[in-house]
Amino acid sequence: MGNLRFLTSGESHGRGLIGLIEGIPSGVPLTSADIDQDLKRRQGGYGRGGRMNIESDHAELISGVRWGKTLGSSISILIENRDWKNWHEGMAADPAYTNSIKPVTRPRPGHADLAGALKYDHRDMRNILERSSARETAMRVALGAIAKKFLSGFGAHIGSYVVQIGTQRSAGSNRQSVKDLIKTFEEAERSPVRCPDPDASRKMIRLINKAIKSGDSLGGVFEVFVTGLPPGLGSHIQWDRKLDGRLAQAVMSIQAIKGVEIGLGFGMAQRPGSEVMDEIHYRNKHEIRSAKYEKQNSKSEGGLETGFYRKTNNAGGLEGGMTNGMPVIIRAVMKPIPTLRKPLMSVDIQTKKPFEAAYERSDVCAVPAAAVVAEAMAALVTADAFLEKFGGDSLKETSRNFDSYKTYLKKF
Repeated sequence: MGNLRFLTSGESHGRGLIGLIEGIPSGVPLTSADIDQDLKRRQGGYGRGGRMNIESDHAELISGVRWGKTLGSSISILIENRDWKNWHEGMAADPAYTNSIKPVTRPRPGHADLAGALKYDHRDMRNILERSSARETAMRVALGAIAKKFLSGFGAHIGSYVVQIGTQRSAGSNRQSVKDLIKTFEEAERSPVRCPDPDASRKMIRLINKAIKSGDSLGGVFEVFVTGLPPGLGSHIQWDRKLDGRLAQAVMSIQAIKGVEIGLGFGMAQRPGSEVMDEIHYRNKHEIRSAKYEKQNSKSEGGLETGFYRKTNNAGGLEGGMTNGMPVIIRAVMKPIPTLRKPLMSVDIQTKKPFEAAYERSDVCAVPAAAVVAEAMAALVTADAFLEKFGGDSLKETSRNFDSYKTYLKKF
């Protein structure tokens, strides 16, 4: 990242998770409650494991915030692990507790266990699995909530919804406009699997129940959207400045994510160019001010700051690595959780003999939670691109720069 930087630290069964974010301007309203609401959303979703019954995540703001507003300095957060009381010896930093629990020597297929042990020369793979665990994403969600709070002050909204779990897909719906996306998100928030389609939600739950009984796990597909962004975030100039590439990397970095696409994505391969490109239209200032246009504005397709707009959004709000004023749409595939109650075969790294892979307490389906994590990653990358474009050490300065750009766009 450029203007915005963040780091996370901590192990799944360690004392807690630590996060640090730098680059948020001063003056942004922020409390622990702003963060905790997303932490709660991450812990929800039908199919989550027993860990969610133990933890009730709370973000403690350690630094960078005073009296409810950011200071412009680095913001640090602590999320304590309630399960630490059961692991204070097995995960202790003090060498006096060495070998207090048995080493993990049986790598689980689909996990970082074996590759990490080979890379870091560990004979106890707990040294790998503790950090590679998806528990780490709780801090990503916390830091992402800060980025969301910052972006919301400029009219941006970030949400997600599940479109598939296992073989069950939700019915297609119109998600081209801001209004439709917000409605879809609100409907998804009322579903146990965060799917906006009630019928599909019920069928997804039945699939999860079947997987629970058989000791298996399920993956799926979710979508993340970002609305309210102005055109021009990101850049076409260099490969690492392209916003679609940065977003894809961020979402792909989430545990168990195996595929990311923007807009229509892989569906573009099945259609000719005439059906894929989003045609450009224009409304002049008189049309924009007309009563007819004001009525249409509630179903905006985007690009209103300039008068340019699209009737379709196959590009997912990004062209040439830059936002084009349309909603940004990201779709991702999550593989089934690799930790199974019905374990797959593996090889003990000490004896080299075949064994059933070790079981760690895990979820059966975490697609709804992964979507919330992807929201956080999208928020962090988007906020970085926003600050890259508009800068500002204080919220007031960033706002002045943003308002100046909006004025420029209206005159373009």
